Amino acid sequence: MQQKAIDLFHAYTQNKIPEEGGCIISSFLDPDSSYAKYEIVAYKNATAVYLSSGGLTFRTDGNKLYILVEPPDYARKDEEPFERQKTKQIPHRFSELEILSTRKQKRVMVSKKPVMVYSSFLIAKPENDDFAFLFYNRSDALESVTSFFEETLAKENGLEQAEIKKVVPLIQKGLKKFTVWQA
Repeated sequence: MQQKAIDLFHAYTQNKIPEEGGCIISSFLDPDSSYAKYEIVAYKNATAVYLSSGGLTFRTDGNKLYILVEPPDYARKDEEPFERQKTKQIPHRFSELEILSTRKQKRVMVSKKPVMVYSSFLIAKPENDDFAFLFYNRSDALESVTSFFEETLAKENGLEQAEIKKVVPLIQKGLKKFTVWQA
């Protein structure tokens, strides 16, 4: 049976990163709060993948989708996401995000449209509790990514099932717009 997902950096050391394509989910969890940033990147036809001081560089085009989970006590919640400090920043304005508020006053933001990355992109090496997983380009990849976020949003971010049922379709909607998956 073919593997669905693997730790990205382990896949690199085992030479298991497929050149033909895949989907990578990275997390950036704030160690001092419940602020979380997730980045989903899909690629195909990588001409090179190499390790650098900052992480893994992929020489290929890609699509990125961003998810932010903001705690209720986040002091800069009025600041546009593209203007925030680097660890909390994504390349979007509020108008470019679907924004949901949870029962516990957390705010979840999902890219309305994916960002196109041309020629290369970097996946940062995870620190602290962060992670980077590679999902193989299989027929059930979208289902695997969806299941992964259902679990992650519950365990890592404390979202309730009713809230997850509102967030996950927004993620799926964005993933379906990835041009690198279209023929």
